[in-house]
Amino acid sequence: MNGSATDGLRIALFQGPATAGDVPAFLSVLDRRAAEAAGRGAVLLMLPEMALTGYNIGAPAVRRAAVAQDHATIEAIRAIARRHRIALLLGYPERATVERVHNAAILIGRDGAILANYRKQHLFGSVDRDAFAAGDADSIIRLGPFTAGILICYDIEFPEAVRALALKGVDLLLVPTALMRPYEIVPRLMVPTRAYENGIFVAYCNRAGVEDDFAYTGESCVVAPDGSILARAGSGEEMILADLDPAAIAEARALAPYLDERRPEIYGPLSGVIER
Repeated sequence: MNGSATDGLRIALFQGPATAGDVPAFLSVLDRRAAEAAGRGAVLLMLPEMALTGYNIGAPAVRRAAVAQDHATIEAIRAIARRHRIALLLGYPERATVERVHNAAILIGRDGAILANYRKQHLFGSVDRDAFAAGDADSIIRLGPFTAGILICYDIEFPEAVRALALKGVDLLLVPTALMRPYEIVPRLMVPTRAYENGIFVAYCNRAGVEDDFAYTGESCVVAPDGSILARAGSGEEMILADLDPAAIAEARALAPYLDERRPEIYGPLSGVIER
């Protein structure tokens, strides 16, 4: 992705579509939203967790809808990225093998190349555990002046996961999510805290609407390294944009130098097993 250390990055988050499950309809929406975001100067458009198919659709439907990275649907998404010259990050059910399906997020470059494919590591409840195998590898990629990492939804609620990426040099965290009520505390308090305690940008892109018994909270947000909110959506279908300035990282870390002042020699139990 183009960019220099002084360019910054404009990103867009699409909090939708409010309904999912019709792949051709989704591709049509994605095409329109990609054109809109590119027209407004964004170089990256994010969509939510499992945006391609819907999230709370049941394990049998997930297995039927799962696609490999070389599937025609992914090729169609790559063509949209190329057509509008905008990078795309979105969630989908990835078929890794005949039996193994992951809750994944794929990052496609402005030229249509697959830049990264992240598999959710922390599975949430039966909606994840009945349908998906857990991932175990990071996805870190250079995006303009930033080193970007990807997490999915529940992953960001574990401070260790975010801190581990920050220690690997990540300064922009991209998080597709499908957060439902009553967990509004996550975008309101937890996401800004993760940004502040690590001195990183966090882009958190949620779903809107209702899917079976899940009422999604919306409230997608882009948070600066000092914890301030650069953009926040409401509860409905919406697109938000934010400009990320790399200079803000050093400024925030100078005021809150948590990464430099850690004492890892006393944190051993954090990587251990809890005795119950």
